[in-house]
Amino acid sequence: MSTQQDLGGLAGWVVDVIDKLGPLGIGALIALENVVPPIPSEIILPFAGFSANRGDLNVVAAWVAATIGSLIGAWILYGVGALIGYDRIRTLAGKRWFILFGASDLDRGERFFEKYGGWIVFFGRFIPLVRSIVSVPAGVERMPLLKFSLLTMAGSAIWNAVFIAAGYELGTRWEDVEGWVQPASYVVVLLLVVGIVWLAVRKLRASRSSRTA
Repeated sequence: MSTQQDLGGLAGWVVDVIDKLGPLGIGALIALENVVPPIPSEIILPFAGFSANRGDLNVVAAWVAATIGSLIGAWILYGVGALIGYDRIRTLAGKRWFILFGASDLDRGERFFEKYGGWIVFFGRFIPLVRSIVSVPAGVERMPLLKFSLLTMAGSAIWNAVFIAAGYELGTRWEDVEGWVQPASYVVVLLLVVGIVWLAVRKLRASRSSRTA
Protein backbone atom coordinates (compact mmCIF):
# COMPACT_ATOMS: atom_id res chain seq x y z
CA MET A 1 0.00 0.00 0.00
CA SER A 2 1.38 3.40 -0.93
CA THR A 3 0.21 6.62 0.68
CA GLN A 4 2.02 9.20 -1.43
CA GLN A 5 -0.74 8.97 -4.05
CA ASP A 6 -3.08 10.70 -1.58
CA LEU A 7 -0.63 13.51 -0.84
CA GLY A 8 0.91 16.23 -2.92
CA GLY A 9 3.91 18.53 -2.76
CA LEU A 10 6.51 18.17 -0.06
CA ALA A 11 4.48 15.73 2.04
CA GLY A 12 4.02 13.39 -0.90
CA TRP A 13 7.73 13.51 -1.66
CA VAL A 14 8.62 12.70 1.98
CA VAL A 15 6.29 9.70 2.01
CA ASP A 16 7.67 8.51 -1.33
CA VAL A 17 11.26 8.63 -0.03
CA ILE A 18 10.37 6.60 3.07
CA ASP A 19 8.38 4.10 1.02
CA LYS A 20 11.35 3.52 -1.28
CA LEU A 21 14.35 3.76 1.09
CA GLY A 22 12.94 2.70 4.47
CA PRO A 23 15.09 3.55 7.54
CA LEU A 24 17.85 4.99 5.33
CA GLY A 25 15.33 7.43 3.87
CA ILE A 26 14.11 8.37 7.34
CA GLY A 27 17.65 9.12 8.52
CA ALA A 28 18.46 11.15 5.41
CA LEU A 29 15.22 13.16 5.64
CA ILE A 30 15.68 13.93 9.33
CA ALA A 31 19.29 15.03 8.73
CA LEU A 32 18.04 17.30 5.95
CA GLU A 33 15.17 18.56 8.14
CA ASN A 34 17.68 19.78 10.71
CA VAL A 35 19.51 21.80 8.06
CA VAL A 36 16.45 22.85 6.01
CA PRO A 37 13.63 23.34 8.59
CA PRO A 38 10.71 23.55 6.09
CA ILE A 39 11.08 19.78 5.62
CA PRO A 40 8.69 18.69 8.40
CA SER A 41 9.66 16.02 10.92
CA GLU A 42 5.97 16.17 11.88
CA ILE A 43 5.32 14.27 8.64
CA ILE A 44 8.48 12.14 8.50
CA LEU A 45 8.26 10.61 11.97
CA PRO A 46 4.52 9.85 12.18
CA PHE A 47 4.60 8.25 8.74
CA ALA A 48 7.55 6.14 9.88
CA GLY A 49 5.43 4.99 12.83
CA PHE A 50 2.48 4.26 10.56
CA SER A 51 4.74 2.26 8.22
CA ALA A 52 6.01 0.25 11.19
CA ASN A 53 2.43 -0.36 12.28
CA ARG A 54 1.52 -1.85 8.91
CA GLY A 55 4.69 -4.00 8.89
CA ASP A 56 6.73 -2.16 6.25
CA LEU A 57 9.39 -0.96 8.71
CA ASN A 58 11.01 -2.11 11.92
CA VAL A 59 10.02 0.50 14.49
CA VAL A 60 13.36 0.34 16.35
CA ALA A 61 15.32 0.70 13.09
CA ALA A 62 13.15 3.71 12.19
CA TRP A 63 13.83 5.34 15.58
CA VAL A 64 17.58 4.67 15.45
CA ALA A 65 17.82 5.99 11.88
CA ALA A 66 15.89 9.15 12.80
CA THR A 67 18.12 9.79 15.83
CA ILE A 68 21.31 9.29 13.83
CA GLY A 69 19.92 11.60 11.15
CA SER A 70 19.19 14.24 13.80
CA LEU A 71 22.76 14.05 15.03
CA ILE A 72 24.27 14.30 11.54
CA GLY A 73 22.14 17.36 10.73
CA ALA A 74 23.10 18.96 14.04
CA TRP A 75 26.80 18.30 13.36
CA ILE A 76 26.53 20.14 10.02
CA LEU A 77 25.10 23.27 11.65
CA TYR A 78 27.53 22.99 14.57
CA GLY A 79 30.32 23.01 11.97
CA VAL A 80 28.86 26.11 10.35
CA GLY A 81 28.87 27.90 13.71
CA ALA A 82 32.42 26.76 14.49
CA LEU A 83 33.60 27.89 11.04
CA ILE A 84 32.11 31.36 11.48
CA GLY A 85 33.46 31.72 15.01
CA TYR A 86 32.68 34.20 17.76
CA ASP A 87 35.29 36.78 16.70
CA ARG A 88 33.84 37.16 13.21
CA ILE A 89 30.31 37.55 14.55
CA ARG A 90 31.48 40.13 17.10
CA THR A 91 33.23 42.12 14.40
CA LEU A 92 30.04 42.01 12.34
CA ALA A 93 27.91 43.04 15.33
CA GLY A 94 30.10 46.11 15.79
CA LYS A 95 29.29 47.46 12.32
CA ARG A 96 26.74 50.27 12.24
CA TRP A 97 25.02 48.86 9.17
CA PHE A 98 24.47 45.49 10.89
CA ILE A 99 21.08 46.06 12.51
CA LEU A 100 20.20 42.60 13.91
CA PHE A 101 22.11 42.93 17.18
CA GLY A 102 25.00 44.79 18.73
CA ALA A 103 28.22 43.69 20.41
CA SER A 104 26.67 44.09 23.87
CA ASP A 105 23.74 41.84 22.88
CA LEU A 106 26.20 39.26 21.59
CA ASP A 107 28.18 39.39 24.84
CA ARG A 108 25.04 38.85 26.89
CA GLY A 109 24.07 35.96 24.65
CA GLU A 110 27.50 34.42 25.09
CA ARG A 111 27.27 34.60 28.90
CA PHE A 112 23.77 33.13 28.82
CA PHE A 113 24.85 30.26 26.56
CA GLU A 114 27.92 29.56 28.69
CA LYS A 115 25.62 29.19 31.71
CA TYR A 116 22.67 27.37 30.17
CA GLY A 117 24.00 26.03 26.86
CA GLY A 118 23.54 22.39 27.79
CA TRP A 119 19.89 22.87 28.69
CA ILE A 120 19.33 24.96 25.55
CA VAL A 121 20.75 22.26 23.28
CA PHE A 122 18.75 19.50 24.99
CA PHE A 123 15.37 21.22 25.25
CA GLY A 124 15.81 22.97 21.92
CA ARG A 125 15.32 19.57 20.25
CA PHE A 126 11.67 19.66 21.34
CA ILE A 127 10.89 23.01 19.67
CA PRO A 128 10.21 23.31 15.93
CA LEU A 129 12.76 25.46 14.08
CA VAL A 130 14.74 26.08 17.29
CA ARG A 131 16.10 22.52 17.10
CA SER A 132 17.89 23.57 13.91
CA ILE A 133 19.04 27.03 14.99
CA VAL A 134 20.42 25.96 18.37
CA SER A 135 23.29 23.99 16.83
CA VAL A 136 24.84 27.14 15.35
CA PRO A 137 25.56 29.01 18.64
CA ALA A 138 26.80 25.73 20.11
CA GLY A 139 29.37 25.65 17.32
CA VAL A 140 30.19 29.34 17.67
CA GLU A 141 30.84 28.85 21.39
CA ARG A 142 32.79 25.65 20.66
CA MET A 143 30.76 23.57 23.10
CA PRO A 144 32.70 20.29 23.55
CA LEU A 145 31.61 18.11 20.64
CA LEU A 146 31.04 15.03 22.82
CA LYS A 147 28.78 16.98 25.19
CA PHE A 148 26.93 18.53 22.26
CA SER A 149 26.49 15.14 20.60
CA LEU A 150 25.19 13.41 23.74
CA LEU A 151 22.71 16.19 24.51
CA THR A 152 21.55 16.29 20.90
CA MET A 153 21.09 12.52 20.78
CA ALA A 154 19.21 12.46 24.09
CA GLY A 155 16.79 15.23 23.11
CA SER A 156 16.35 13.95 19.57
CA ALA A 157 15.78 10.37 20.74
CA ILE A 158 12.88 11.53 22.93
CA TRP A 159 11.36 13.75 20.22
CA ASN A 160 11.66 11.01 17.59
CA ALA A 161 10.22 8.33 19.86
CA VAL A 162 7.16 10.43 20.73
CA PHE A 163 6.28 11.19 17.11
CA ILE A 164 7.02 7.72 15.78
CA ALA A 165 4.85 6.30 18.55
CA ALA A 166 2.08 8.79 17.70
CA GLY A 167 2.10 7.65 14.07
CA TYR A 168 2.15 4.01 15.16
CA GLU A 169 -0.89 4.47 17.40
CA LEU A 170 -2.87 6.68 15.01
CA GLY A 171 -2.42 4.35 12.04
CA THR A 172 -4.08 5.76 8.93
CA ARG A 173 -4.66 9.05 10.80
CA TRP A 174 -0.91 9.69 11.14
CA GLU A 175 -1.25 13.02 9.29
CA ASP A 176 -3.22 14.42 12.23
CA VAL A 177 0.07 14.85 14.12
CA GLU A 178 1.13 17.69 11.83
CA GLY A 179 -2.10 19.52 12.62
CA TRP A 180 -1.32 19.36 16.35
CA VAL A 181 2.23 20.64 16.01
CA GLN A 182 1.77 23.24 13.27
CA PRO A 183 0.20 25.93 15.53
CA ALA A 184 3.18 25.65 17.89
CA SER A 185 5.52 26.07 14.91
CA TYR A 186 3.74 29.27 13.93
CA VAL A 187 4.06 30.63 17.47
CA VAL A 188 7.79 29.89 17.52
CA VAL A 189 8.31 31.61 14.16
CA LEU A 190 6.31 34.63 15.35
CA LEU A 191 8.35 34.90 18.56
CA LEU A 192 11.61 34.67 16.60
CA VAL A 193 10.48 37.40 14.20
CA VAL A 194 9.41 39.64 17.10
CA GLY A 195 12.76 39.05 18.81
CA ILE A 196 14.72 39.92 15.65
CA VAL A 197 12.66 43.08 15.10
CA TRP A 198 13.18 44.13 18.73
CA LEU A 199 16.95 43.66 18.47
CA ALA A 200 17.04 45.57 15.19
CA VAL A 201 15.09 48.50 16.67
CA ARG A 202 17.45 48.60 19.67
CA LYS A 203 20.50 48.58 17.42
CA LEU A 204 19.13 51.37 15.22
CA ARG A 205 18.26 53.54 18.24
CA ALA A 206 21.71 53.00 19.77
CA SER A 207 23.34 53.86 16.45
CA ARG A 208 21.33 57.08 16.10
CA SER A 209 22.11 58.07 19.69
CA SER A 210 25.84 57.61 19.15
CA ARG A 211 25.73 59.79 16.02
CA THR A 212 23.86 62.63 17.74
CA ALA A 213 25.94 62.53 20.94
